[in-house]
Amino acid sequence: MKKVTLLLLLLVSYFGNSQVLEPVKWSTQVEKTSDKEYQLIATATIDENWHLYSQNVPENGPIPTTFSFKSNANYLKKGNTKEDAGHTINDPVFGMEIKYFENKAVFKQRIMLKNKTAFTVDAIVEFMVCDDSRCLPPTEVDLVFDIK
Repeated sequence: MKKVTLLLLLLVSYFGNSQVLEPVKWSTQVEKTSDKEYQLIATATIDENWHLYSQNVPENGPIPTTFSFKSNANYLKKGNTKEDAGHTINDPVFGMEIKYFENKAVFKQRIMLKNKTAFTVDAIVEFMVCDDSRCLPPTEVDLVFDIK
């Protein structure tokens, strides 16, 4: 009985101390640029020593950051999602030139309204982050943009 109790305590202690790594936090905001146009802004705040990859990554490289906007009868997308300048390096792990972001990354998508009612734009961002010793598996996060 003592062995079973000790084993349970060790397991609880082990799993209780394990961390779920979430080195990127996402926030959203909306800017009105004209009567019918808005800019959807997604900001990634990236923990120190981690980096987030660009939307434009060469084939056989890391998973690029990808935005999927749910279709909605209230708006039309205008163009592609734009991103900050970031850093471009010759990555020794992947053996190629790759653009990534440290600390913070801002992505912007323009939309045109079809009417003047308030609504939300739902989106999903898929991304991959790495530090100097490891990469985390691709993650998807739901984003919501409130149009008023």
